[in-house]
Amino acid sequence: MPLPTIELNAKLGASLMAGHPWVYRNHIPTHTAAAPGWVRVVAGAFSGYAIWDPDSALALRIFSRQSCPDKAWIADRVQEAFALRTDLLADGRTTAYRLISGEGDYLPGVVVDMYEGFAVVVLDSPALKVLLPDLLTALCEVIRPRGILLKQRKEGTEPQLVAGASLPKTLVVSENGLRLRANLLLGQKTGLFLDHRDNRQWIEEHAKGKRVLNLFAYSGAFSLYAARGGATEVTSVDIAPDAIADARENFRLNGFDTEAHAFIAADVFSFLKECVSKGELFDLVICDPPSFARRIDQLKQAKKAYLSLNSLACRVVKPGGILASGSCTARVSPDDFRGLVTEAALQQQRRFQILREAAHALDHPIAAGHPEGRYLKFVAGRLLPQA
Repeated sequence: MPLPTIELNAKLGASLMAGHPWVYRNHIPTHTAAAPGWVRVVAGAFSGYAIWDPDSALALRIFSRQSCPDKAWIADRVQEAFALRTDLLADGRTTAYRLISGEGDYLPGVVVDMYEGFAVVVLDSPALKVLLPDLLTALCEVIRPRGILLKQRKEGTEPQLVAGASLPKTLVVSENGLRLRANLLLGQKTGLFLDHRDNRQWIEEHAKGKRVLNLFAYSGAFSLYAARGGATEVTSVDIAPDAIADARENFRLNGFDTEAHAFIAADVFSFLKECVSKGELFDLVICDPPSFARRIDQLKQAKKAYLSLNSLACRVVKPGGILASGSCTARVSPDDFRGLVTEAALQQQRRFQILREAAHALDHPIAAGHPEGRYLKFVAGRLLPQA
């Protein structure tokens, strides 16, 4: 039976030909297909195959220009993705990584993270469940996971074991030789924030002899790298007491003296204001907050929040010290974020000398035709007095 065909404005063809995988609903002509599923898409000279999503503003996700994806096509994408990660896994020091990074691995809306042999699958929309049987088969054939957990984006939905063995109560994974507790059932994202791996390693290389402050610390991954890098003291701050408890436990797990470091459950803005009032300063401050904007109408407020936060963070960095600032808000561009951090430094009458500007680690690739795929920004630099 032939697939339904959706004809789009020919002007969209250039973007789709260049590899952009998304078509929003406001670009869709009248289309009566009620159920999600595969459709053929035509826009001028472009022809391709997409999953139609009747319930999302993102109405079409383009998967292939050649043919409607089947079991073999999906297995090829999983094999390609695994091949990219081979070098990362070669020395056995990393057992937590992203296997499939959605659009970056040409499987739009599909994320698969691996934790010590367990796969966690996240689909951006229920419409993508049409892929699930063939995706699970491909994972079992290519990766041979110990178990596969399906997590929903929607809050309040329970993760579901869909293949293999049940998760152990406590799962400990490795990242560049550091050990981390991962809560795949209740933790944020799929359990850990895997995209900052390379940036954490940079922190390790610049932490020796420094007093370090890690804001929005979650379970303390940046803090661990700083400690291993020879920081004299690491202070980890997060509003969630459970996250701070995990950070302390991760320090114990790696043999670090928890009494030599500080673990504080507090609102970051309030904590920074208190540090300012006390005149407390640090040699290296890491500031990696959660996303400040999920929707376009939140962008203006998000920029204000980044400016305010980084301005406060600048005030607790010693002259000549380092501020390392991150953003996972996809709607804030790399140029905008760099500008916000620079403006924050200028507000505090400091020069900002950029030492590192980066995106995700290797296992979070970006498709060339999909610039929105670069959601993560990391800018680190020295804060110097005005000359």
